[in-house]
Amino acid sequence: MKGVFYVYLFLGLFISIACSKFNKLVKSADSNKKLEAAINFYEKKDYYKAATLLDEIVPLLKGKQEGETAQYYQAMTYYADKQYIMSGYHFKEFYEAYPRSDKAEQCYFLYAKSLYQDSPQYNLDQQNTNAALTGIQAFANKFPESKFMPEANKISEELNKKIEYKDYQNTKLYYKIRNYKSAVVSLGNFLSKYPSSVYHEEIMYLKFKSQFDLARKSVDGKKKKDRYIDAMEFYLDFVDKHPNSKLKKDAENHYIQCEKEVKKIDSTNKI
Repeated sequence: MKGVFYVYLFLGLFISIACSKFNKLVKSADSNKKLEAAINFYEKKDYYKAATLLDEIVPLLKGKQEGETAQYYQAMTYYADKQYIMSGYHFKEFYEAYPRSDKAEQCYFLYAKSLYQDSPQYNLDQQNTNAALTGIQAFANKFPESKFMPEANKISEELNKKIEYKDYQNTKLYYKIRNYKSAVVSLGNFLSKYPSSVYHEEIMYLKFKSQFDLARKSVDGKKKKDRYIDAMEFYLDFVDKHPNSKLKKDAENHYIQCEKEVKKIDSTNKI
């Protein structure tokens, strides 16, 4: 037990001394000494202490030679600590303040990547996702030959897929709640926006099925017939684009039903 006691006593003294040294450093008026210590803390992954010092000295070093270094490590510290809102803010500050710096390209990219890191799940608001895509595009325009472009392209592809998936889920909502008229419009808009989507087959089928259900629920004879005819056109477009679809058989059964209903309406009108 005594051994354990002395271990804890030693650790307590060590922590106390370390805290005392850091507190003295914080109170010091020597900004260069603080910068050197902050970089050392950053390299040791002690991001709290690094950020504490850097947040204090960055305003004091603006306009001085050491200001660029301090601002760079400030942004890098928050990024390494996974505080992406803060890192994005500071990376943006850096490349705006030092556009000719040899670190401007990296900071421009990490600004966009910070927004990417803070991008939420698909079902939440995608403001940061859109901001990240805008940032990536701006970076690509400014540094088209950058060594970061392969990663930037990968990020852009991932973010675009997330937005497409959100739109895919949202566009099916009208169909799920049986608002077929709105579903036809929403599904059609998705197909126009994403003509090469991996969800193209399913969305085309749902557009046809929505039009079929819209016609089936119609009361007015002429409107009912017109909607069945539109559904038949959607079916033909569907099988033309996806001739081997697993949904083709089900769609074909509904198409046959459309034909029967149109003939029934025509025969009724002749009486």
